[in-house]
Amino acid sequence: MSTRRNVQAALCLASALALLVTASAAWAGQPGKSPVKVFILAGQSNMEGQGVIAADPKRNEGKGSLEYLVKNPATAERFKHLVDKDGKWVVRDDVWIWYLGRKGGLTVGYGAKETLIGPELEFGNVVGDYFENQVLLVKVAWGGKSLGKDFRPPSSGGEVGPSYTELVKQVKDVLGNLKTLFPDYDGKGYELAGFGWHQGWNDRINQAFNDEYEKNMANFIRDIRKDLGAKDLPFVIAETGMSGREETHPRALSLMRAQAAVAEYPEFKGNVAFVGTRDFWRPKEVSPSAQAYHWNSSAETYFLIGGAMGEAMIKLCGKR
Repeated sequence: MSTRRNVQAALCLASALALLVTASAAWAGQPGKSPVKVFILAGQSNMEGQGVIAADPKRNEGKGSLEYLVKNPATAERFKHLVDKDGKWVVRDDVWIWYLGRKGGLTVGYGAKETLIGPELEFGNVVGDYFENQVLLVKVAWGGKSLGKDFRPPSSGGEVGPSYTELVKQVKDVLGNLKTLFPDYDGKGYELAGFGWHQGWNDRINQAFNDEYEKNMANFIRDIRKDLGAKDLPFVIAETGMSGREETHPRALSLMRAQAAVAEYPEFKGNVAFVGTRDFWRPKEVSPSAQAYHWNSSAETYFLIGGAMGEAMIKLCGKR
């Protein structure tokens, strides 16, 4: 009897261990459901992201930095989801990001430098909260690039922009190597879910580029959809609204009107959205710098732009 009981006990223990192993396997790896929802974020330096993370007392007492916003009682509530109970920056495993070779779970430091943020941070939080799926942000951005030349789409004629060609290549390379880049990927497929665009400075300082911006933007959307094989891919255009409501330069105003106009095309109804950003402008007195063309390096501004882009994107995705 003693031997039989021992055998039964051993069998029960083995079964229990098997259940634990199965449970562990079920929870390991990709935390979000499949298919992976892939969002592309592209543009120039303001999509790269110039929002300062650390609160430097020498830079306007730290005002406008992400650390200041998290700790300041007046703004802490809005930014509390960015830090854990110990005050450390949250890293989201259900939202991956790839930015020109840098990769991992979404957190701070995916701006132009690891000390900066861009629109990707709050964009990723918004879409990550909305979808039960795993989310992947593929960010492809370089400073000082125009739509008139660098990102020039094939349908606009002339030489195709080298940044356009590289953008398409980089996206395809990432999607073709998901398991290598993100070992937790379960291999069950992905879906191109949306495209976010924040760019414009190098076109608004060039009259010729400015004059054809609306045409180039519309062609860019059509060509990107064609070259990535994603018909009616949801597309969000974030206004190049630096200097806010005080902006009066004719070219700047013209370019912003062009960006808004594209979203009103009948063919883009329900699949392209324009996001106004001028109200997100913060003056230099409450910002880390006086670089107007980089939104005065305000992390708050980049946070708000990303959040607005994310909200516009999930509305478009819902319409699909």
